[in-house]
Amino acid sequence: MKSPNESVKIDGIDKEILRFLMEDARKPILEIARKIGISGAAIHQRLRKLEASGLIAGSKFIINPKVLGYTTMAYIGIYLDKAMSNPKAVKELEKIPEVLECHYTTGNWSILIKVLCKDNEHLMHVLNKEIQIIEGVSRTETFISLNQQIDRQISI
Repeated sequence: MKSPNESVKIDGIDKEILRFLMEDARKPILEIARKIGISGAAIHQRLRKLEASGLIAGSKFIINPKVLGYTTMAYIGIYLDKAMSNPKAVKELEKIPEVLECHYTTGNWSILIKVLCKDNEHLMHVLNKEIQIIEGVSRTETFISLNQQIDRQISI
């Protein structure tokens, strides 16, 4: 497998395959093969090569959180009392199911997290009773997302 800083070489056929699958990961391989003009076996072989290179990793279903009643998305900047608090804080954040992403950042915050809650009251509970009580967290800054306007992967 390539290191994270090494780029993987892909050709036009690889790009076409990836574009089809990024649009719909359940698209049948034989349908893609017919559209591109190569065999299904060749597609499988290329996909195995791309997986081995680390460029692609599995596939997943995407759950619509609104259907489950989760309507409040927020980004929370977390200020830590000292940099050494980071590993412990992240370990505690991993225990909170509403935390979807956690990033170690530059700038004012030590950590930036993305959380998904049912409503503002739920968000306030998560902030006050779960995040702000974590040892090492000195304060937080919260931004509620009103609407996600762009959602995409990197272009291939």
